[in-house]
Amino acid sequence: MKFIGYTVLTILIIVIIIPTFIVKGCNIVKKEDNYSLEPPDTKITLKVLNHQNNEVMELGLEEYIVGVVAAEMPVTFELEALKAQAIAARTYTVMRLQQFGAAPNEKHPQYDMCTDHTHCQAWIGKQDRINVWKKDKELGLLDYVTLWKRLEEAVGSTRGKVITYNGELIDPLFHSTSGGKTENSEDYFSSKVPYLRSVISKHEEHSPHMVNKTTMTTDQFVSKLKEKMPDIKIDTKKLAQEIKILEKTEGGHIKNIQIGNKTLKGREAREALGLKSSNFTVEIKGKEVFFTVTGYGHGVGMSQYGADGMAKEGAKDQEIIKHYYQDVEIVDIYDKK
Repeated sequence: MKFIGYTVLTILIIVIIIPTFIVKGCNIVKKEDNYSLEPPDTKITLKVLNHQNNEVMELGLEEYIVGVVAAEMPVTFELEALKAQAIAARTYTVMRLQQFGAAPNEKHPQYDMCTDHTHCQAWIGKQDRINVWKKDKELGLLDYVTLWKRLEEAVGSTRGKVITYNGELIDPLFHSTSGGKTENSEDYFSSKVPYLRSVISKHEEHSPHMVNKTTMTTDQFVSKLKEKMPDIKIDTKKLAQEIKILEKTEGGHIKNIQIGNKTLKGREAREALGLKSSNFTVEIKGKEVFFTVTGYGHGVGMSQYGADGMAKEGAKDQEIIKHYYQDVEIVDIYDKK
């Protein structure tokens, strides 16, 4: 009888207590689920084109945003960072919906959004996301269904919230890692946008993209540039003298750089060379070119790792948003429905 008692106790520990400890210890999700993704009095739906299989999905707005957050931000980020990402994603979506006054999309006028992140927003369905999580060794024994519920909580608890500037929806640009300071919009893109100003972005040290090292041969270096600019002329015998950083931005990125007979914007150099950001240094050693790259992405708007760092320090979602997007307000679109 004692043996049976010990056996039952062991099973209870394995089946109930240990999983509870794992989930609780990682602070993955709250016990209460007092939110609703699609309240019955709202009927905002959108047609989404899955660019991978050309399937057209009709999704509720909030349901769609869960898939966007799942694709755009690591689920292990702090809940307040996930909530900030949800608000940014919802803002981006709503400003592109025809039912809110947007013009039809030129590339897919019959659909509101697509899942191609280079054109609209990244999006991933629940089962596809779970399949990816199962291959992630860092997630270990975490319950994948619980992880998805965490995304639903981030979206549901911010339901309807969008970002405005002077009463108009903003374009909530974001990137992975700023490297310590974000960029003014005009220093990477062409337009000066009042809410996209350079700000300090602390607490990004946990980003794997904070500093990246990249090496290529001098021949590869020239080949990459000629692919984008066939008329560029570079003397590889004195390559160190052929590269001059002319000006840097307020955020520390390269604004203008001279390479051979060309003066390039930092963005142009970054894209031609395939670097993670335009905040980089160059060193020539023999027939190799060494790059030290700080940050990942264009650097404009919200830094995702910065948002997570702020959340780790106790910042709430709206505080994060108002730090990275200057002088904005958070409003609820369902209040106007």
